Order: sequence, then C-alpha cells, then structure tokens
Amino acid sequence: MVVMGGKVLRKIQSTDFLSGENNMDFNEEGAMQCLALYETTPAILHSIDGQFRLIQVSDLWLRTFGYSREEIIGRVWTGLLTEQSRKYAEEVALPELIRVGHMHGVEYEVVQKSGGILNVMVSSVMTYDRVGSPLLSMTAITDVTNNKRLQVALENQHEHLRVTLDSISDGVVTASRQGLVTYLNAAAELFTGWKKGDAKGRSCEEVISVSDHITHRSPKSLIVSWLAGGKGFSFTNEVTLTSRAGGKEYHVEVSSAKIRSVAGSEEGVVIVFRNVSEQHLLQKELVYRATHDELTGILNRGEFDRRLQRALQAINERDDTRSALLYIDLDGFKVVNDAGGHATGDRLLKHVVGLLSRVVRKTDTLARLRGDEFGVMLEHCSMSVARGIAQKICDQIDALRFQHGGQRLHVSASIGLVQIDEYWQSAASVMGAADSACYVAKESGRNRVHVYSVDDRMIKGRQNDMHWVRKIEDALDHEQFTLYWQDIRSLSDVDGEHLHGEVLLRLIDEKDGLIMPSVFLTAAERFRIAPRIDRWVVRRVFEWMALNEASLQHVATVSINLSGLSINDGDFHAYVHDLLGTMVFDHKKICFEITETSAIQHLDESVMFIESLREYGVRFALDDFGSGASSFSYLKELPVDFLKIDGQFIRGLTEDLIGQATVRCICEVARITGKNTIAEFVETEAVESLLKQMGVDYTQGYLRHRPTELDLILRPAGSASLTSNGAH
Repeated sequence: MVVMGGKVLRKIQSTDFLSGENNMDFNEEGAMQCLALYETTPAILHSIDGQFRLIQVSDLWLRTFGYSREEIIGRVWTGLLTEQSRKYAEEVALPELIRVGHMHGVEYEVVQKSGGILNVMVSSVMTYDRVGSPLLSMTAITDVTNNKRLQVALENQHEHLRVTLDSISDGVVTASRQGLVTYLNAAAELFTGWKKGDAKGRSCEEVISVSDHITHRSPKSLIVSWLAGGKGFSFTNEVTLTSRAGGKEYHVEVSSAKIRSVAGSEEGVVIVFRNVSEQHLLQKELVYRATHDELTGILNRGEFDRRLQRALQAINERDDTRSALLYIDLDGFKVVNDAGGHATGDRLLKHVVGLLSRVVRKTDTLARLRGDEFGVMLEHCSMSVARGIAQKICDQIDALRFQHGGQRLHVSASIGLVQIDEYWQSAASVMGAADSACYVAKESGRNRVHVYSVDDRMIKGRQNDMHWVRKIEDALDHEQFTLYWQDIRSLSDVDGEHLHGEVLLRLIDEKDGLIMPSVFLTAAERFRIAPRIDRWVVRRVFEWMALNEASLQHVATVSINLSGLSINDGDFHAYVHDLLGTMVFDHKKICFEITETSAIQHLDESVMFIESLREYGVRFALDDFGSGASSFSYLKELPVDFLKIDGQFIRGLTEDLIGQATVRCICEVARITGKNTIAEFVETEAVESLLKQMGVDYTQGYLRHRPTELDLILRPAGSASLTSNGAH
C-alpha cells in the first residue's frame, strides 16, 4: 500500500487498472496524479475487481450515494443494490460483463446510505490479465432517477388515459396526417368491429364504414372532412356507422379536431363518435307515435292533414293530376260500443282498418281521423275511380258481420267524396268539404257515398251550421252571450206584486247587435254543443241570483230553458247538482223548462232528473205542450209544475175553433192533475181575454212585455220598465 495525503493507495502494479495489459511501471507521482484525476472527475465512476468489490470511486459517486471512501472501498458493489437489482446484476449483468468485456445501459436501483433509492444506468468495460482472467472494470454511472420518475409518471398518465378512453362510451380514433389509424379505444373497436392492433396503420376509409342517409354525402367525403379537423369538438349531423363484425349499425354523431404538438405542429387528427342509437330509436318511436294512431297503427289526423297539404301544394305548383279525398264515418258504431263495450269496439275498428287497407291502393294514404271516422287520400285518381273505391268500401263494410259472443253486430259507412284540385287552398277547407259531404250522406239515409258539389243545397246548410258552431264556441270562450228577461203575467191577482219570468239567451254579434236563439240553436243541437250553452246559462243565472239575492225578493219564478241533449246527459245532471249544492240562494225560485218532445223521447232520464232536483225545491215546466201526438198519455208520468201551451194554438186563437178546443182540454187536464198553465206568444188583448175565460193561469208575450236586460228586474216591482209594452 502507498499512503499519501491521508489517503490509502494500493501499490500500482502492472496488473492494476491504470496499466491495462502493458507492463509499464509508474512512479509514485504519476500514480498520485492519475488517482487524483479519477477521484475528482465530475462523473459518477467506480471500478470493481473480479469479485465485484469496489476498488475505487469518484468523489461524485460518494456524494451521490452518501458514503465516505473509507466506508465503501472493498465492499461488494452488488451489496448496495436493491434485492431485484442485485439478483439481476449477479446472475445476468456482471457475468455477461466478465464474459464479453463490456456492457451498456444496464439499469439498477442503488440504495443510498440514507436509505433512499436511486435509479442509475451503468456502462462498463472490463480489463483482463495476461492469462485472460478478469482484472478490474471501469464503470460510468448516470443518475436517471428523475427521468425514471418522469417516465413512470408518463406511463401512469398514459395508462390513466388509456383506461379513461376505454371506459367512456364515445368511440375515439386517432389518425396520422396521412389518414392512417394510430389508435382505437374500446368503444371505437365495438363500433367499427376492428381491434386496435389490426386497425393500426390502415387507412381510415378501410376501418370506418360510414353512411349518411340525411345529406347523402359519400363515405370518402365524410372521412375527408373529419380528417380536416373542423373547428374543434362540435358534433355534426347524425350518420350510420356499420361494424365490421356482423354488420351491426350504430347511429352516431361525429366530431373531429387536429392533434398538435407543444410547438404547434400538426401531428394528426382525433375523431370522436358519440353513440346516439338509443336516442335515434326513441326519436323514431316518438315520430311514429306523433304520426300514427295508437289503436290501429295507421296514420293519425295530424299526419293526414300534413300529407294532404303537401298534395295540395304539389297540385297548385305543378298543375298535377287531380286526386280525391274520402271522409268515412261508420254508422251504428255506438251500438257496437254499447252492446259489447269499448274493447269490442276497438276490435271492430281494427277489423275495419284491415278491410280498408285491402280495398284502397298501396299508393293511397289511409288515416284514422277520430273515433270511428277515417280519411283516405287517393292521389293521381280520377273521380270515377274514386267513386268506385268509395262504393266498394261501403259495400264491404255493409256486408261485414262482426261476431261478439252470441251477437252478430253490424255497421255501415257513410262517405263524403271530394275532388282535390286547385280550387282548394288548404287542407282544412277540403277536409271541411269532405266532412260536410259525409254528413249529407248520413242525413240522406246512411250507407252511401255523397259527392261534394259547391251548389249542393244540403251541403250549404251544413256549412251554415258549421259557421254557427264556430261562432257559438267562440262566444262561449269569449263571453259573447248575454241574458234577457221576459215577464210571465198572472191572469189573476193570486201572485200580488211577485214577478214570474223566463231567462232568454242572446248572442252579441260583431257590431254589438243581438242574435236571437232561433238562428243558432238548431246548429247547436245538431252538433251536440247545446249542453255547453245550457251549462253557461245555468251557471250565469245561479251566480246572478246568489249575487243579487237581497234584490230578488219580489221575484217568484226564474225559468230557464234546457235542451233535450242536456236532459239526456248524466254529466249535466251532476253539474246542476254541484251548483245547487255550492251556491246560496232561494232554489225554489228556479223553474227548468224542457220541451214535451225531448221529455217524452228521454222519459226515464227526464223523470229521474226532475225528481232528483225536487229536494232543492226546483220546479219544472213542460214547454210546447200539446205539440206531441201523445201529450196527455205521458203527462201523468212527468211530475212537472207548469204546462206551457204550444204557441201554434195561441196565435189566431180567437178565430181557431180547434185551437180553442185544444186549449180548453189542456186547461182541464192541468186542473185535474194540479198543474198551472202558461200560454206563450200572446200578442193581443182579445187573445188574452179569451185565455182568461178558458181558465189559463199565466200568459207570456209581446202584449204585456217585450224582453229586456236581465238586470232590469232588480228594480222595484211595478216600475215602468217592467210594465211597458215597448221594445227594449
């Protein structure tokens, strides 16, 4: 050993690491210089012998691993490594170094004196003695701990990104600038049917099988646009992506964006597919439900109107071949519903739809308009052919016998036929015409076809009715009805100062004029909206009486007319009961007037309605009495309080001997049954005098009082406004 400056040196001999294979002797000064250079070199260096013992280390080595030279020289190098690195070094790396004489870029984990672990990369060369035995190595070490940590962090981040991309439902495909696939996530593998290993390096056109059924762009142009990157991730129109595996189709929205390096250079593109198949199916279902009838599966009214409007537009734009429209209404369907219930009615409707589908042509449009009404649009069809199809429908439905239990049910069809040409400006107008023609077919006997004609008198009447129906509905919605009053005068002094009268309805027109009920009530009855009017009148009168109860002490009777439809309407009965149960006023003042005809036609319902309101003290009058053929025979079954003698017997009574006999007869029957009589349309004193002689109790007419605003009866009884013969 040589000791210099407090440091221990082994004697440098020809076999030492400074001599290599040369047999040169170094003097002590040269050795010291060489050793000092080795130690102070700003690199992590060490040398080991054939037994892997450390012979020499650089100063940076000591600082890096935290040892002093005295602690480390002579220790086995592999003893400083972690278990995994030690095993690898002793079994693989160092034997290979001794065998081949060098190694490069071998990674170890070194345990510092402090216990910390450093990642290092080792490169070594081995020297041998003259007989070829390993002498010592010269090893350069690079601390790659930070790089290793960064690498691990990047690998973790990459794995996190991979797991994230594979877990999302959107398909992600990355491609190079040349359009070659570089990556697919799990969802993209599912959508395309390609595994990422098989797809990598292939063109996007080969991997992505796409079609666009909306814009009809070619697959190539679609992919080219995606590779262009767009302006970022904003999903475009829906396209269909077909999987390579099994040909399954996915409806997807597509977005793409450029991939750029930190420096901003273009590296490729990422394409994202969002699976909207479920939304597509849901939307398709919603569209179907919005355009089709749930029960029968054919088109509904809304879609039929839209297609009819398109057909009209095509005719007006191109002067196309004329077409035709059928409006079909089943006759007797209510009987089926009543006899077998709604389930049976539904079965019948489906059966009828099957029949209609077989009769009409494949190019025709069939729809269920509502309830038991259907529409057929016969495009490019002459009127003669359309008439033949309509008649065939009539014949086949009439021949249909629908079995329900032990019953064989029968329906027929009334059909309105309209030519679709440039005359019509809207679907609503042509549908209205077809509806009117269908109505005429029903009124003419049913089970027939009626062709629309502009000059058809019956259709004009129907259109006039429809006009009034619209005005009535508008009046109900916008409070355009008003109430009037006409006195009913006693022909004796039994009532003293008490008033009796009838509430009369008036419709206010656009110029604030008044329209009489006789103008619009027929249409209201025909289209079954009279109960709506009755509800409006009853509620308004009840509200008015409750509000003005203190001012109505002099009023004995307030008569309200009811239509026959209301008498037969259980919902209306319940409505009146509810009002009487909640509104506070003297219910005994109310008298409902029902016509003799409606009372007899709905006898059971009429009796039930009358008797149910007796508990409130409500009274009833039988209006237009004497007009029916069996008036007296039904009278004992109707518990009414008043008989209003039909006006046909009152007008010209002084010259009409038959009328006089009828009135006397009615008065006698009324006296026997304990009822009061009222004569309406009394216009002369001579008639009034004769009625008094006959024993009539009350009169109503222009002789004593012309109708006036309802609120005027709130004035004290006997005022001039109530006794005047003048019009108000």
